[in-house]
Order: sequence, then C-alpha cells, then structure tokens
Amino acid sequence: MTGSADAGATLTPATPAPLQDIHREEGARMAETPWGLVPRHYGETTAEYRAATGEAALVDRSHRVLLRLEGRGPGRMLAGIVSGKMPPSPEEGPDGLIRGRSFYSTVLTPKGRVVTDLRLFRLEPGEEGAHLLDLPPAGLEPLMEHFRRYLPPRFARVVEPEAPLGMVTVVGAAAGQLLASAFPELEGRVGALEELEEGEEVVLPLPHGIRVVRCGDVHPLALDVLGPAVTLASLWRELRGRGVPPAGQAVWETLRIEHGRPAFGVELLPETLLPEAGVVTRGVDQTKGCYTGQEVIVRIRDRGRVNRHLRGFFLGDAPAPAPGTPLFIEGRKKDAGEIRSVVESPRFGQGIALGYLRREAEPPCTARLGAADGPEVEVRALSDAGWVLAEGDPDHGD
Repeated sequence: MTGSADAGATLTPATPAPLQDIHREEGARMAETPWGLVPRHYGETTAEYRAATGEAALVDRSHRVLLRLEGRGPGRMLAGIVSGKMPPSPEEGPDGLIRGRSFYSTVLTPKGRVVTDLRLFRLEPGEEGAHLLDLPPAGLEPLMEHFRRYLPPRFARVVEPEAPLGMVTVVGAAAGQLLASAFPELEGRVGALEELEEGEEVVLPLPHGIRVVRCGDVHPLALDVLGPAVTLASLWRELRGRGVPPAGQAVWETLRIEHGRPAFGVELLPETLLPEAGVVTRGVDQTKGCYTGQEVIVRIRDRGRVNRHLRGFFLGDAPAPAPGTPLFIEGRKKDAGEIRSVVESPRFGQGIALGYLRREAEPPCTARLGAADGPEVEVRALSDAGWVLAEGDPDHGD
C-alpha cells in the first residue's frame, strides 16, 4: 500500500535490498556517504572506465531519490515551484512505443538560491495525473522542507511507492542494443533507443513498469532505466550474464566531470545562482508563468550579470588540488575563485577540475592554484555539449 509522506525522515535514500545483494556478490568496494553505502568501484577502475567509454558498462544509480507526487493537481502545483518546463503526458508514437519527455529543472528559494536540482517526469495524464521527481540524495531534505512550506498537501503530496524503486544506467556504445535485446517490446528497436535525445524516454508499462530515458550528464550514450528494484536486479543479472561489466560511482564521476556537468552538492550549492553554474538554458523555462525565485533569474537575465562562472581547468603537471583550493588571476591580489571537483581524466590525458572563477577571467586563459605564484592551469568555458576548447566549439575529447 502506498502512503503519504510529509517529512524527509520517511524517505531516507538508500540502494534497495535487491541491488545491495548484487553488489555484495560482485565484491564491490562500497563507499560510505551521508545517504548510505554506494558502490565506488569493483576492483579495477581503469577497466571499468574503458568499458563505459567502449561497448557498455552497468552503473547502479539507485542512491538517487525517486519521489512520486499525487493529488488534485500535482502538475499545477509543481509548475509554481520548479524553474523548468513541465513534461507532457507519455503518448503512443507511430512506431507503437509509448514515448515521453522529462525535463531537467531546479527548485529555488524566493532569493533565487538552489534548493535542489532534479529531473521531472509526467506519469499520468489529466489534472490529477501523478508526477515523478528524480533528484540527488543531497537535495532530499531541503526539498522536503521546501514542500512543507510551498506545496499544499490537498493538491499535491509525496506518496511512497508500493515497492522500492531504483535506477540502473547502461552506458556505452552498445547500451541501446543491450536494452533492446533485454525486453521483448523493444526487440528490433535499437534505433529508437540510440536516437533518443537528452530527457526523451520510452515507457514500458506493466509487467515491467520501467522508463528508459537518455541521460545527458555524461558524453557516452547513457540510458537510465527507472523502475522497481526487483526488475532492475533481474536486468542487471541478465546483462552481467552476457558479459557486461559493472562500473562504480568513481567512474561515473569521472565521466561527469569530463563532460563538464555540475552536480548538486558538489558544484551546484545552496548559495549558487543558476547563471553562475551555466544551467539556465537547460533548467529554466523563460516562457512559463510565475515560479518561486523567478524574479531573481529574470533580473539577472535582463539587467544584471553574475560575478563568477563555472569553468573547467586543465591541470597539466600540477598536483591534484583539494576541493576548496583557491584560484588566483593576474591583476587581482585576492583569490578569484575556487576548485570544486577534481579527477584524473583518461580522455584529456591529465588532471582536470571544475570550479568557479570571476568573470574578469574570460576563457581561454590561465589561472594559478593555491596562491598568486602557484602552479599555472588552463581555463576553459563549459557548455551543455561539453568543454569548449576553441571559440564556439564544444569538444568531447574524441
């Protein structure tokens, strides 16, 4: 039976038991996080990365939180809370597949500060049609507090699922082929999966009850499968039986940073303004009606500017800096920004980082790590398509 949840305490994110059992069997090296254990790697990150950027790898992302909203008007209520577009109801296409569209969005305070980011799905048609929110675990507590303030429970409420939900991502060139062969309804539909754009989804109703959606947070083809944890566990075992290796969160984080996408709790923080993080194009619907925090976004768009921007940094031979390491630029005595995340990048053949830098430093340019005379690093702009290595030319490292 489903039940309403009006407090974050009843919705603690955790990897569902069927998938936890699999990770124990796989001998995964688990990492302790504030929201529970997650598989960091399976013993050999180099091989995991090679699989994810080659044919295929399996990544369990069930630590993310999936919230179902029901009520008299969940869509109408959410429209006044989220910054982005509202998704349409899934419909059957000419090819017989049920297709839908999810949208990346954010929830903001009245002062335009980030409560969380999320991905928003429409589950059912009509005024009372349920919606699904996919959000990072770090955003759960602040979102539930925000809902207590701004979401009228008579019209929209969080409802706990009848069975645990999860998310498994198949990443790599063969992702579409593998999923098409795993479900009879997708047999012969490899192209339909491979051609999905970011946020587009194919819905397989019961008995599967899953959604296959293109994830844009990494550059290799990545197809998220959302649904009951028991179904995902069966899918995982089937694909593992075909030789598809698992990859942990360490590899996913490397792929994300190589693509230049900010993550909530890492680069996208409560004090961040959306234009600073470069997510306005993806996360804001400039044509919709009022939503909380809209005035700040519009004011910056029409009359203002932000003092810093999220940038990418090529570290070269410099030692890997810790998150929070200050950045310095020529002509400024005080620090001009900070590093937020660092990985060793196989794609770029060096250490790379994401961080914030003042707007005076227009990329491509250089900055210094830790001190005004610290190691010099290269600064690059970021776009939704990846790192910009030349003016107007997003590069994926191919």
